[in-house]
Amino acid sequence: MSISKQHDLHKRRFGRNVGVGLLLVSFIVIVFGMTMVKVTGGDISGALQGDRGEQDGG
Repeated sequence: MSISKQHDLHKRRFGRNVGVGLLLVSFIVIVFGMTMVKVTGGDISGALQGDRGEQDGG
């Protein structure tokens, strides 16, 4: 015998978990975007196309 009726508490927890999950994903996307801008020096389109750019090195 199993109880198939879901309690209201489970529905609220599920909604809260989805909200926290979306916040976590958005935070990860923001951090990744900021990292890409910092690493590529603001030239994201060039980095996506494979342009390496000239580096002043010894």
